[in-house]
Amino acid sequence: MIDGPYFVLTLLGVLGCGLVAGVFCGFSTFVMRGLAKLPPAQGVAAMNAINVAAVRPPFMLVFVGSAVLCAVLAVVTFVLLPDEATVELLLGSALYLFGSFGVTIAANVPRNDALLKLESGTPEAALYWPTYVREWTMWNHVRTVASAAAAVSYTLALT
Repeated sequence: MIDGPYFVLTLLGVLGCGLVAGVFCGFSTFVMRGLAKLPPAQGVAAMNAINVAAVRPPFMLVFVGSAVLCAVLAVVTFVLLPDEATVELLLGSALYLFGSFGVTIAANVPRNDALLKLESGTPEAALYWPTYVREWTMWNHVRTVASAAAAVSYTLALT
């Protein structure tokens, strides 16, 4: 069983990945569905406001902090090569870093940036809105599953 500071890092990894999975799950299961039912001008304005509000210390500390923690866990695991839980630790790190953090950078943020450039009441925004909702939500499902799977993998490393 993992112990000492390594145990604490892994436990924090479980917590961080789980919290992020919960936020993403909320968006996938009800926030985006609610926004999609709004008229496009209102949906675009609401999502732009959400995206601006998300980039604040409370969420960013958990989201980026978890990425840093996952990277540290991966490096420490490679350096120490523990007898137990190596696969679970590396898998958890990869799932979060690529499936959550990486997908955010490669898929969700570019869509957020494109949406932010549109005036909420314009025909261009109304045309883009259904595509944005569909694509953004699909990639958010990936982030949700990856973050939750990372938390599970780290949890398995603790057993």
